[in-house]
Amino acid sequence: MSENNVTATSLLKEPTGNPAPLGLLGFGMTTVLLNLHNAGLIEMSAMILAMGVFYGGLAQVIAGIMEWKKNNTFAGTAFISYGMFWGTFVAIKLMPVLGWAEAPTGKALAAYLFMWGLFTFVMFIGTLRINRALQVVFGTLTILFMLLAIGDFTGNHALIVIAGYEGIFCGFSAIYTGLAQVINEVYGKEILPLGTVNK
Repeated sequence: MSENNVTATSLLKEPTGNPAPLGLLGFGMTTVLLNLHNAGLIEMSAMILAMGVFYGGLAQVIAGIMEWKKNNTFAGTAFISYGMFWGTFVAIKLMPVLGWAEAPTGKALAAYLFMWGLFTFVMFIGTLRINRALQVVFGTLTILFMLLAIGDFTGNHALIVIAGYEGIFCGFSAIYTGLAQVINEVYGKEILPLGTVNK
């Protein structure tokens, strides 16, 4: 084997940190803040949109790329997809204000949210082979997207408020899952349980 091949192999096997907590926290914290708005507790503002662009969006995409480099197809697909979700969400809010496009109708938003709910449900099936904590995150996220889709399709504001409270729980479940991984790695043992699945 040539020296160049040895160097390349060494670089590919270089150990790196776990990017999953970054992605989970970016998703979870931004989801909590948006759903505080859906629940009617705070107004939509630049705070939510900025979190969507940077922590929910950019941080998740970075985490997803890192997971892809670690050969983790599930996490790479999830983090990059949900990072881009936040990018599209912010664009949907800003493009009409900037005069770049018409604001979507309730039925158009329902279609958007339904597609994300469908994607999330299939990803939830994947979590059945990973751990209970991720099952809670993806299960509650599927419910959240579907509640919001039905709420926008029917114009039922009360359903969106209910979805907001459910989404707050979903976001905090992702925050717990991310922080549990950090704490468990720091202490070298399971301090905060994630619910290992027997494969």
